[in-house]
Amino acid sequence: MTVQALTEALIARVSVTPDDAGCQALVAERLAACGFRADHLRFGDTDNLWIARGSGAPVLALVGHTDVVPPGPLDQWSQPPFEPTVRDGLLYGRGAADMKASIAAMVCAVEAFVAAHPAHPGTLALLLTSDEEGPARDGIQAVMPWLKERGIAIDYALIGEPSSSTRLGDRVRIGRRGSMHGYLTVKGIQGHVAYPELARNPIHQAAPALAALAATRFDAGNLHFPPTSFQIYEVKAGTGANNVIPGELFVSFNFRYGTASTEGSLRAQVEAVLNAHGLEYELRFRVSSAPFLTERTRLIGAVQTAIAEELGVTTVLDTGGGTSDGRFIAPTGAEVVELGPVNASIHKIDEHVAVADLEPLARTYGRVIEQLLANR
Repeated sequence: MTVQALTEALIARVSVTPDDAGCQALVAERLAACGFRADHLRFGDTDNLWIARGSGAPVLALVGHTDVVPPGPLDQWSQPPFEPTVRDGLLYGRGAADMKASIAAMVCAVEAFVAAHPAHPGTLALLLTSDEEGPARDGIQAVMPWLKERGIAIDYALIGEPSSSTRLGDRVRIGRRGSMHGYLTVKGIQGHVAYPELARNPIHQAAPALAALAATRFDAGNLHFPPTSFQIYEVKAGTGANNVIPGELFVSFNFRYGTASTEGSLRAQVEAVLNAHGLEYELRFRVSSAPFLTERTRLIGAVQTAIAEELGVTTVLDTGGGTSDGRFIAPTGAEVVELGPVNASIHKIDEHVAVADLEPLARTYGRVIEQLLANR
């Protein structure tokens, strides 16, 4: 089965988070034929797959997710989202770029590598989850302790997230920003709008502080990460009556931050602004992911070389985008790099991947594997 055929077979499985819909079983069955041992790990409502060949170090894991986001309005798609369709050189379907093409390319890459190196050193593995697009609690985050209990430490994690910008291989991720949510309650005194002197309007009190937070430069960024982004995404107040000054204002906001800041430093800056404006408030934070950065060069160098040799592209090392499962793998000491298809259509109506990119992506993954496991 070619990369395209396997990609189409995966797209045809309606694997909306957290439903794997048989994708992992398809991968496991195919790789069993070349000596991979599968562990199917069910945590909560999430299916995970650790499928490995060989033993000992180094451990190279090709990482991906079989789940996809919901397709949205079906009548807006040019074709049914789970019926893979090729048109004008593009393969359409939900998950085509994010990230079933990468999984198919990984499977074909490891098959070719094992055929050429049946006695390869180290451990070659695929790590798949059906809960990357959702809460991610029972996905890779849950698998990492399972691996640790068995003495398995990933040295290199190559994640198939769609990293490319305008052409295959032009950009790879060597880290990601962290994400921290803040939940602020500003206390006022409820009262009648006709008697403001008898009330304390938390909206009026909080507005200057919120403007100050929006204007704050929390850090200047660094060599690898842009300055921290602060965004308010929800503001709620009121009782439903148009003649009542509310007693509380609720504000939700988010930080996307790199290694120039920490959870503690951001919290302290927010509290300093709120205190300077004399607010009575309650504040709590939730870190959904910490920033991570791969600075060691072995995996990065292998990826850069593979892209240059196979695709003829000088790639850009980047830390942009949202979050990925790399945030759960990097803290264990693994080198983490993300390389995948062009990301322009991900999560959109008529998501697609270029058919012409499928086999080159598999060959590029294969070159990375060669450098890390065969050319030692």
